[in-house]
Amino acid sequence: MAQGMIVAPQPEAVEAGAIVLRGGGNAVDAAITCGLVQGVVDPFMAGIAGFGSLQVHLPAKNIHTCIDFHGRVPGAATPDMWAELIEGEARDGFGFILRGKVNDIGYQAITVPGSLRAYEEAIAEFGTMDWRDVVQPAIAQAEAGFAVRPHVYRFWTEQNDMGRAANADRARCTPAGRRLYCDADGEPLRPGTHITNPDMARSLRLIAEHGADVFYSGEIGERIAADMAANGGLLSLDDLRDYKTVRVEPLSGEYRGCRIATNQPPGGGIMLIEMLNILENFDLAGLGHNSPEYIRVVSEAMKRATVDKDTRVGDPAFVKVPIDELTGKDYAAELAQAIQRGEKAHVTRFEGTPESANTTHVSVIDADGNAVSMTHSLGMPSGVVTDGLGFMYNGCMAVFDPRPGRAGSIAPGRSRFSSICPTIVFKDGTPHIVIGAPGGTQIAMGVLQAILNVLDFDMSMSDAVSAPRFSATSDAIDVSNRIPKYVTAELEAQGYEVIRSYLGYAFAAVHGIRIDDGKLSGGADPGHDGMALSV
Repeated sequence: MAQGMIVAPQPEAVEAGAIVLRGGGNAVDAAITCGLVQGVVDPFMAGIAGFGSLQVHLPAKNIHTCIDFHGRVPGAATPDMWAELIEGEARDGFGFILRGKVNDIGYQAITVPGSLRAYEEAIAEFGTMDWRDVVQPAIAQAEAGFAVRPHVYRFWTEQNDMGRAANADRARCTPAGRRLYCDADGEPLRPGTHITNPDMARSLRLIAEHGADVFYSGEIGERIAADMAANGGLLSLDDLRDYKTVRVEPLSGEYRGCRIATNQPPGGGIMLIEMLNILENFDLAGLGHNSPEYIRVVSEAMKRATVDKDTRVGDPAFVKVPIDELTGKDYAAELAQAIQRGEKAHVTRFEGTPESANTTHVSVIDADGNAVSMTHSLGMPSGVVTDGLGFMYNGCMAVFDPRPGRAGSIAPGRSRFSSICPTIVFKDGTPHIVIGAPGGTQIAMGVLQAILNVLDFDMSMSDAVSAPRFSATSDAIDVSNRIPKYVTAELEAQGYEVIRSYLGYAFAAVHGIRIDDGKLSGGADPGHDGMALSV
């Protein structure tokens, strides 16, 4: 019987983490090793200049905590600096379209990155391996290179005709990025093309030798700051030096007798718990999986959580978030009653385009029952690669509200809301589900449905992450192309706008592990290129 398991969207990264588990490393060692390799083989999805959230559960040490490492607005930013540039808001409420796309691509799109600091802290406090050994697989991968996988290419060439910068433009935004990811004509490299990144390998060697400080205050940090200053970026060396992660207790809820542990705001865990609380008032199994009434009920829960997110949730250091109310059972019961009466929630939106799904995730459990769920990202990547450093920076400024005085407005030091929600579900006091997803604003919606699939419909983890999904983060209901039209026709007859994706696997890419009496089953979303490996 397998004693440990790791699952993530990139096979090279999963293998690196599995080797760590096979060699006696714990779940934290495996997760961070996997995360560093993800930044090499999926360089637009995550990396050392990104952000994220990590939940770690070490039962023998009585440790259960979250490291939040969201990107922060640089000190040079001001609340009204882009107020006159706004052209629209994403339909799903996760990003703003500005004239010139200055918040979306290029040097001004970059927030202060937190990923590398969090990786090092996790290993120092909760891992068992030497930091150099944890970084080495990523160095080796950067030197040996990787083949462009189908999902990587799909993202690089994804068409965008609704205001965002084209992803191909991100690949060729800077000369260094163009050399890495484009052919002689400036087009993204095709599937199967082999990419090596000696510059990233050199950066990672410095990081292995000198730790994260070389990035935040040393040689790499100085090169970052010089590049930003030369190209009109907001990020400074002082911003890097001042960066600190946030350590918080997991946000907890209850659903069908299980304890849900997820991340605190500005992460998406608060939406996940609010939606589960609402849905606990319904016999979902009795409604039937993905029946018209099931989709209506779950969609209305999604819409109500989205309204609350838009108007009441932000960085707790800047905004008073009513966590107790939004995660309370009484509040959820009121919302459920409105859904039972057939009332439709209204989500206010500008016109715009949805957020990209460029994020990644890793779920791990080891032989000692230690569990890690980590979601990390570049947001919408800035496209910026500093010459000689090899890694791409996040583009998280795109999600901040350019209108002053709002929950998500720009302010120096503020973190943006993110839907990332690395989650552990406990049954009878032990981990039952370790789960999370990439997928932009759809992350919480994807994780929600996979949890419902396990807890309400008793699906295996593989089936739970593979079942057709839908989402409602606006007044419309978005559905994957594998949900039958005879189902959506009933929703349309009730007055809902239904928007059908051309994708069979849409709305986040959920990756998880299910544990039943010590037996492990893993599920890697078929819409990506990943896998689950048991050890």
